[in-house]
Amino acid sequence: MLLLSFGGPEGHDDVMPFLRNVTAGRGIPDERLEAVAEHYHHFGGRSPINDQNRDLLAALRGELAARGLGDVPVAWGNRNWAPFVTDALRDLHDGGARRVVVVATSAYASYSGCRQYREDLAEALVTLAGEGRDLEVDKIRHYFDAPGFVDANADAAEAAWRRLPEDVRDGAELVFVTHSIPTAMAAGAGPEGGAYERQHEDVAEAVAERVRARTGAALPQALVYCSRSGPPSQPWTEPDVNDHLTALHGRGVPSVVVAPIGFVSDHMEVVYDLDTEARETADGLGLPMERAATAGVAPGFVAGLVDLVVERAAASRAAAGEQEPPVRPSAVPSGPSHDVCPVGCCLNLRAAKPAACGRDWPGARALLAGAGA
Repeated sequence: MLLLSFGGPEGHDDVMPFLRNVTAGRGIPDERLEAVAEHYHHFGGRSPINDQNRDLLAALRGELAARGLGDVPVAWGNRNWAPFVTDALRDLHDGGARRVVVVATSAYASYSGCRQYREDLAEALVTLAGEGRDLEVDKIRHYFDAPGFVDANADAAEAAWRRLPEDVRDGAELVFVTHSIPTAMAAGAGPEGGAYERQHEDVAEAVAERVRARTGAALPQALVYCSRSGPPSQPWTEPDVNDHLTALHGRGVPSVVVAPIGFVSDHMEVVYDLDTEARETADGLGLPMERAATAGVAPGFVAGLVDLVVERAAASRAAAGEQEPPVRPSAVPSGPSHDVCPVGCCLNLRAAKPAACGRDWPGARALLAGAGA
């Protein structure tokens, strides 16, 4: 198994090199990156995501061992900072692995949340093939709808609601938050477009229904966004969480639960954009706010990820005619997403690049190998 994540700096000296990796090829000047760097310097130059991935790595190994699968090697690799994905796959190959299943720390469909990871996997596989290391790589399906993920978010949202002062609790609104992305990227998400927003809306409704059933409170809901970047002329998904909190206060909403369903752990977009900026907005308005935890290493979430690894292996055996197709549980009415990304799914709008773990990968890999890439 490979736990594949975004990566983050470990100290002040790492911040700018890390941000240059993240924005490589986009022509963003250092002056603009410095503004983002201040978010990291606010926390000692260290992103919380790396320690959270170490915790998740340990939890996955523990869950595998509890199921009698402790001999399955599990590595961790990142797109933008050490340990890099190519190095992690090389280590797995050197340890004897020839087929790897990838668990990405992104639950939803979009270019930045899926295909960009697949592009980096493709680049790594071509590099390793040039070294004489041949690997076959699969990726678990999008797990936004996995019962363990939805239940972990519902548990966290309910706990946050119960932490609100009792006299403002019943009138609270559930504010579900995810990362803002360019509207063009949102329009192209998934094989038919619009999947990023649609999947978040499905999760928000499923979580809200569970919390309403447990609490008996009305709890209206909204999906909002954080961490917008890019030039002001480029439209991104909105409303921004801070604008939404201001609007709620203007409507007389007495309290809010901010639930970051778009993130699997408390990394920078959560601890800065929500725990710092949104908190300042709410406090400035006098609006009571509780922030729900992310899924993190909740036992049900970790078990659900391993379920999806087992499901992916079973789907592969079914495709080879060795068994019946596996059951694919889903906690949302629209059901689970595809097992393997279709051709053209979540297209790269800036450049055409091969992406592994998709229907179009075998042919792309053969062309690259024939070109000596």
